Amino acid sequence: MSRPPLHVVTYNIHKGFSQFNRRLVVHELRERLQQLAPDIVFLQEVQGLHMKHAARRADWPAAGQHEFLAEKIWQAAYGQNMVYDHGHHGNAILSRFPILSAHNQDVTHLQFEKRGLLHCRIALADGSPVHCVCVHLSLFGVSRRLQMDALARYLDALDDPDAPLIIAGDFNDWRDRAGKYLARRLGLREVFTTHDSHPEIRPIRSFPAGLPLFRLDRIYVRGFAVHDTVIHQGGVWAKISDHAALSAYLARNET
Repeated sequence: MSRPPLHVVTYNIHKGFSQFNRRLVVHELRERLQQLAPDIVFLQEVQGLHMKHAARRADWPAAGQHEFLAEKIWQAAYGQNMVYDHGHHGNAILSRFPILSAHNQDVTHLQFEKRGLLHCRIALADGSPVHCVCVHLSLFGVSRRLQMDALARYLDALDDPDAPLIIAGDFNDWRDRAGKYLARRLGLREVFTTHDSHPEIRPIRSFPAGLPLFRLDRIYVRGFAVHDTVIHQGGVWAKISDHAALSAYLARNET
């Protein structure tokens, strides 16, 4: 029996503020995510704590943004990467399904640019496990290469290195070098360039959200068929973050 599609979303949420930090939009962001109704959400630039905003803004959520966005719908795992005297931010994974384990792997190369890989092992509706990794790689090419190598070595060391895998996030990879590397090392494919229903589909751009020029955000999979893909850009989406959100509808490969 074929499995129903698994809906995954990746989104750099810009710490809950609109482009150029003009407005706090984390409440609108939660509404949009709830309307999309994904099963698993990969989030970058998530504000886990900001005491200055909390003290100055009556509309600042009482909980960390990962908990605020997940409330009553998803389980949440959070990995803080950048820590400062008044708070911290990092990556988060939200899941409708049980999160069996969560680990944040430090892959910092430059001390002023803290980076981590948030890895969750999630039990899908049928009980089968999938590895999910949320990434936000460096702005610098040398650092990105080191971080991708660290990612590959980390996953190679798992007990089940060939298990179904989803890696999603902000790769900052406008030169499109991540795809070949991850395909070679981990057997991954990028959902927008290997769409099973539309093999002619072109790579998409996701930044800036109003008129995307750069292909920074990606979803890579192993062990899944790609049923459909959507980019959420322009219009209201351009008012929420400086990145577009990406959706992919996946189904486990039959064994």
